[in-house]
Amino acid sequence: MLQIWFQPSWKGVFMALYEHIFLARQDVSAQQVEDLTKQFDELLTNNGGKVTKTEHWGVKSLSYRIKKNRKAHFTLLNIDAPHAAVAEMERQMGINEDVLRFMTIRVDALEDGPSVMLQKRDRDDRGDRGDRPRRF
Repeated sequence: MLQIWFQPSWKGVFMALYEHIFLARQDVSAQQVEDLTKQFDELLTNNGGKVTKTEHWGVKSLSYRIKKNRKAHFTLLNIDAPHAAVAEMERQMGINEDVLRFMTIRVDALEDGPSVMLQKRDRDDRGDRGDRPRRF
């Protein structure tokens, strides 16, 4: 069975769909993380791609220390761009001192709506479940 991995763009260049997550240092502010996200968004746009969704997941604890950091800002980008644009963005992230780690995964289709991490946060915000009887 043949699977189509790319969708053609208007320029005739094949653009793939990617999910990209990057971790920024804890000691940078949320505004600086937003500025980093805008910078990478502009880089992709200038190279013929686009960011379809951006989610900031907030500061989370890391499982292990990365470059002497125990926490990091997590950000998800859904990207529709050619490989060259994504490779240039990854190169820029490798140079940037504020970015601890990043991971890019090519996907068949981008998810609509909030990601699983944001759905989990909404579920955790349900509050007290007073409709259940107390168990002893």
